Amino acid sequence: MPAPPDAIATEPRLYRVVSSRIEALIREENIKPGERLPAERDLATKLGVSRTSLREALIALELGGVVEVRGGSGVYVSEQAAPKTARPAAGPGPFEVLAARRVIEVEVAALAAKNATPAAVDAILVAVEQMEQNQDNQGENESADRDFHLAIARAAGNSALVGVIEYLWAQRGSLWHKLTEHFQTEELRQLTLLDHRAILAAIASHDVAGARSAMRAHLDRVTRTFSRG
Repeated sequence: MPAPPDAIATEPRLYRVVSSRIEALIREENIKPGERLPAERDLATKLGVSRTSLREALIALELGGVVEVRGGSGVYVSEQAAPKTARPAAGPGPFEVLAARRVIEVEVAALAAKNATPAAVDAILVAVEQMEQNQDNQGENESADRDFHLAIARAAGNSALVGVIEYLWAQRGSLWHKLTEHFQTEELRQLTLLDHRAILAAIASHDVAGARSAMRAHLDRVTRTFSRG
C-alpha cells in the first residue's frame, strides 16, 4: 500500500541522513577543526553509501559551515569557532535532479526533433547564441541555459512538459550551485556549448534518434563531471 502523502513529504533526504552520519563520525573519531576527513572513497566505504550521496552530503555540510572542501586537497573540519547553523532547504540533491532530467529530457528532445517548427528551432538557436555570448557572465549564462532547455520543451509541443522542465530547473538550489562552483571550468563551459550545438543540430534536422542520443550524452557528461574525484 502506498505511503500517505505527508509521510513522503517528511521522509528525510538521503544527503541529510548521510551528512548527519558524517557529523557523528567527526565527533566519534575526534577529528578536530582544521584536520582532514578520510578520502571520499574511504569515507563512502566506511559509511556504506555511494560516492554521489557522499558528495551531496559533504556539499550540504560545507554550506552549513561544518566542513571546508579544498579542491585537490580534500575535505577538512571547519576551523570557524562557531559553525553556521543554516542548512540547505530540503529538496532533491543534484544527482537526483540529474537522474530525473535524464529520464525526462532525453525523450523531450526526441519529441522536439519530431515536432519542432522553424520558429521553435529559431528559439533554441537564440538561447544557444545567448549562452555563447555570455560565457563570462554567470547569471546571464545560466538564464540562457534555462531558456535553451525550456525552448526544447516548447518545441516538443506539449505544454505539460514545459511545466515539468520548469519544475526540474527550480530544483537547482544551493547544493547544485555549490557543486558547480567546485567543478565549473572553462573546459566544462566549452563542452556544454558543444553539447547544446549537437542537440540543436539534431532537432533542426528532425533526427529523433540523434536528439535523444545528444541529450543523453550531455546529461551523462555533466553527471560524470560532478562525480569525478
